[in-house]
Amino acid sequence: MAENKEDPRVKAFSDYVPLAAFFLAYVGWDLFVATAALMVATAVALAVSLAVNRRVPVLPVITAVVVGVFGALTLALNDEMFIKMKPTIVQGLIAAVLFGGLLFGRPLLRPVLGSAWSMNDAGWRKLTRNFAAFFLAMAAVNEIVWRTQSTDVWISFKVFGILAITFVFILTQLPLISRHRLDETG
Repeated sequence: MAENKEDPRVKAFSDYVPLAAFFLAYVGWDLFVATAALMVATAVALAVSLAVNRRVPVLPVITAVVVGVFGALTLALNDEMFIKMKPTIVQGLIAAVLFGGLLFGRPLLRPVLGSAWSMNDAGWRKLTRNFAAFFLAMAAVNEIVWRTQSTDVWISFKVFGILAITFVFILTQLPLISRHRLDETG
């Protein structure tokens, strides 16, 4: 199983370079150039992940497909709405997959985060439920922000707000993780 371990530098590259490219292109030009930059950077991130890790995790592939489809619609139709809906779609899909896994008795965060956190079954179920609810809430918040605020506010929310809110959410989960942690010494 060790060969499936993802290089953390590649993960960071894949997570943050497309977001940085999007933000910098928006600041330098406009949302349409930023959308194209996001599409290219996402494809490059997938290629780097494949070249270094010899595989691409499922979530980045799903995200890349959504970026590709909604980015193409944004550019082809000259309509910002599609790229602004992308976070809603991705977060909604993640929530649906996590909730679906729970319905079938499979806390799907375990295969994703199991190497980082060693917890009992109840902990994985609770953490998966909490993350699913979080992603569902973030999808709703994205819809509210892009539909009621300016593009500048939405960009700030997408680039900085989502990261900050996610960080705070993860901090709120640390007591749950600690309560359900497996003792690895015994």
